[in-house]
Formats: sequence, structure tokens, C-alpha cells
Amino acid sequence: MLQGEGEYKMAERLLRKCLRLATDGEFTQYCVIAARLLRNLYAQQRQPARYKTALTQLNHYQKLLALEEEASDLYWATKMTQVQTVRATRSLLNKLPEYLQRLQALHKQAKSYATFHYLYTTQLMYEGMIGNYEGIIRLTMDTARLASKGKINKKRFDKRFNHFMTVYAHLRSRQAQEGLKLAEEYFKEFHPSSGNWFYFLEHYLLLAIHAKNYTRAQELLKLARQNPYYRKQRVAAQQRWELFETYLHFVQPEQSPLRKLHFSQFVLTVPDYSRDKRGHNVAILILQFLYYLRSHDAEGLLTRMEGLRKYQQRHLREAETLRSQLFLRLLMLTIKENFDVQACEKKGQALLNRLRETPPPGEAFAEIEIIPYEELWALTLEILRVNAKELAASELMAYR
Repeated sequence: MLQGEGEYKMAERLLRKCLRLATDGEFTQYCVIAARLLRNLYAQQRQPARYKTALTQLNHYQKLLALEEEASDLYWATKMTQVQTVRATRSLLNKLPEYLQRLQALHKQAKSYATFHYLYTTQLMYEGMIGNYEGIIRLTMDTARLASKGKINKKRFDKRFNHFMTVYAHLRSRQAQEGLKLAEEYFKEFHPSSGNWFYFLEHYLLLAIHAKNYTRAQELLKLARQNPYYRKQRVAAQQRWELFETYLHFVQPEQSPLRKLHFSQFVLTVPDYSRDKRGHNVAILILQFLYYLRSHDAEGLLTRMEGLRKYQQRHLREAETLRSQLFLRLLMLTIKENFDVQACEKKGQALLNRLRETPPPGEAFAEIEIIPYEELWALTLEILRVNAKELAASELMAYR
């Protein structure tokens, strides 16, 4: 507007300021716009020296932007594929090493924040998909150190994302105690009005559960419920919180604020969360089975057993789902052994040993373990012991 009104000096001053700020923040697209307008302005004013300088800058930023755009196309293509079906995700997994190689070449040429960001987040995506969570921890820690030394643009680097990925990797690599300490430290960086606050809190809560700090887990659940933005989350996100709460109630009903009736209704009516059978479906099936087991509901258990068998045949056939396969076999063992706790403990030992030796799968194949399967098997055996005592007591009363 200023340029159109002939206010060339003021227009030039604003454009040079824009270029300086964009360069400082490594916003290449704005560098291109500012340099192009400066080139036009100097041409209009017949200033050949300044025109040549602006033209050189424009050519540099246009070449840089082309590299960043190619990196951006690769990154967003991978993100789009990742949220599709399991089959598409597996196909992506085979292509990612090639994509990473190209992103590394682009960053080597550009050395800009944008190419760093696309390379870094794609590396994290790949490590998560193959289950290399120790690699994620090393990568996030190394990147945090580079950022603290000024090697990464501080104005652009999102340390909260880095915090989240570090905590997530500790959860998935079964380093619950260390992850819980980090979550306590990092949580203050997230504002309660942010959607990322809830997402970080989910993993914070799961770390507390995996660390068997159920008191802290209940406190975090209460904190989530008290947030005025809780009801503004997507329905699926709210259902995840309800599922976490139901699991906590099942483990420690005496400390849960959840009413028994509400707990029963949720367990029996809880919906599936994903059409392609990833995420929390196994957790739901397990919770329903354990609910019927604790309730002495033989008919319900037989129904659940058939559901578990069908689900396993349809959706848990790959080697990457071995942990879920093994645990479902342990659950079905309880019915085969007629709820005899000693027989279940003895015959289930081989399956339990295999379960302990099997690491969590990569994110591409992951079913979320709200409570680690090893802990759930211990809980299952305890339910069988309690049921046996209650049955013996009722038989004794009937005899008398």
C-alpha cells in the first residue's frame, strides 16, 4: 500500500524489517516475499546496486524454499499415510528409510530449521513405528542439548514436543519410574487451555499406572476432569479418559470415586475406538473379560471368550502383536482350567515367561497396555483366588 502511494522510504524500511525478522526466525516463505517486493521497489526507483542485492537474496531464498517445500511434501505425505489403515501404515514403514535418506540430503543442502524439523519429526516417527524407543530417548535428549547450545533456532524449536516424545518413549520402553519423574518436571510447560495439555496428561497418567502409583493416577484423573476444557475434547478422547478411569476403578475400587453402577454400565457398553482395530480394542475386551470373571458370570465369560478368539484370529495374526496374543491365551486358559488358580498359574508360566521376554511392539502395530499385561495376569490370578475363597465360604454356609 505504501509503495503504491509512492511512500518508498517507509515501504523499504518495513520490508527490510520484515526480511530481518523472517531471516532471524527462518521463515523462508516470508523471506521470499520481502526480497521480491524489495527487488520490485528498487527497480521502480532505478537503484541498480540495491536491486542486484535484493535479486541475489531472492534467488537464494527461492532455492532454499524449493528444498524446504520438497521436504514438506515428503513429511506431510508420511503423516497422511500414518493415519490411514494398518495396511497403509505397514507399507509406509517400508518406504520410510528411503524418505529419511532424502530428507537428510535436503537438510544437508538447506541447513534450515524447516528441513531440520521435517527430518527430525520423521526420524521420531520411524523409530516409534519400529519400536526403537531407546532410540527416541537418545534422539530427543541429543536434540535438547543442541537446542540449549543454540545449534537449533530457539525461536522455532518446540521444547514441549520434545518433552512429550521423551515421556512417551519412557512409557513405551517400560521405564515407568524415570518417565514419571520427567513427566512431573515437564508438565508445568503445558498450559491447561492447550489440547496438548490433555494429550501429555494421558501419558503422564499411564506412567503413574505403570509405576503402580495409583494414588497419583487418581489425582491426575481428577485434574483432567476439573479442567473446564475437558468437555471440549473430541468424543474419542473423552472415552479414553473414561476407559483409564474404569481400569483404575477395577484395580482399586475402594479408592475410586466412580460409582459401581456407572462402572458396570461403562464396561458393558464401551464402544470400539478405531475402525481398523488399533488402539484400545484389546484393552476393552480384556476389561470386559476380567469384569465377568470377578462377577462369577460364567455365561458372560463364555461369550467374551468367543469374542477374544474371533478378535485374535482376525486382528492379531502378525508377529508384532505377540504380547496381546500371549495375554489373551492366558485369559482363555482360566476357562480351560475351570478357574483353578493353581493349574492356571502352573500351566500359564511358560506363556508368562514368553510375555516377559517379548518387548512392546512398534507404534505401527501397537495396542495400548493401560496396565502392563504381566500385572494384569497377577491381578487375574488374585481374582481366581478370591473367587475360590468366596465359593468355599458359600458352600460351607450352605452345608451348615
